[in-house]
Amino acid sequence: MKQSLTLAISLLLAFSATSALTIPDPLPKAPEPVEDILRLQIFLDTQLFGPGKLDGRPGEFTTKALKRYQSSHGMPETELADCTLDLSSVTELYTSYTIRQEDLKFVGELPRQPSEQSKKKYLPYDSLLEFLTERFHCAPELLEFLNRPMKMDDLKPGDVVKAPAVQPFLIEELTEIAKLPEVPEFQQRVIKIDTKEKLLGVWDGEKMLASLPITPGSGHLATPPGTWRILGITQMPTFRWDKSVLEYGVRSSTYYQLPIGPNNPVGVMWIGLNRPGIGIHGTNSPQNIGRSSSHGCMRTANWDVVRLVKLLTKGMTVIIEGPPPAPRPVEVAKALPVVEPPAALPAEGQKRGFFSRLFGRK
Repeated sequence: MKQSLTLAISLLLAFSATSALTIPDPLPKAPEPVEDILRLQIFLDTQLFGPGKLDGRPGEFTTKALKRYQSSHGMPETELADCTLDLSSVTELYTSYTIRQEDLKFVGELPRQPSEQSKKKYLPYDSLLEFLTERFHCAPELLEFLNRPMKMDDLKPGDVVKAPAVQPFLIEELTEIAKLPEVPEFQQRVIKIDTKEKLLGVWDGEKMLASLPITPGSGHLATPPGTWRILGITQMPTFRWDKSVLEYGVRSSTYYQLPIGPNNPVGVMWIGLNRPGIGIHGTNSPQNIGRSSSHGCMRTANWDVVRLVKLLTKGMTVIIEGPPPAPRPVEVAKALPVVEPPAALPAEGQKRGFFSRLFGRK
């Protein structure tokens, strides 16, 4: 009898771990999470097959992440409702976080204009809510729902917040590093980017190691297709904000040097390519990844890019597929600003490198 009971429990656990997801019809009113979907999102996020922000809702990037994970593991691709992945490794959906006094170092006033941002030493989160959404890879609406009736605009040290149980993004562990060390054994890996699908994949031979949603450029500022390579990776970069570069791809003499911080326009990481001005980087708008357009680069969430760079190294090939930039109207092309004269060399016989030109470093 005891053996039969044990066998029955084992079969029940095995069935529950691999049974199809339950997606209510109709869905509960947003932002109430569907916990089966949230469990899948946490699983995919942990495997670095990013579903985008965690919200417990079915959507485009959760479906794409699922199919890419299934394909990379030799499984048939399915829709969410037919997913039978073993999600038993996600033992907890939620965790708790006590806000610390030292967290306030990363929160503060954030001017909206580049001219004002350039006067600061650091571009912080503008609220503890933003700090928490990035730390736990999630939508603010999810945190607000999980922590009712707590007022998320009034958070303070000592408050305990309920959040998705993911590997937290630790902004406090990031420091300025001009060029991350090279990893020779990663040289054979390839990044493949599909700007139409808004996806980035890391490949090692025939094996996809990771997949992330991105925001590429579009229209006149579409991310340029082609085969490129990584010139270097900068952690906690500054950024030379030049409206002419962002709108026309032409460097001007009017610009602002923006400091480091999670709300820097290129986020907390820059992966520079051998196409001037083009790179893969973090963002100050993780909630809009895949749902907007960039100025030609490929941006992804800070919580994704810090894990992505652990799979990369200088010299790796980057293959970009997608539509080329659309031609500008003749009247606009004629009105493009004049390129400023080259800056003086920093020292006799030395040239300014790619990163110096991009970030304005001497």
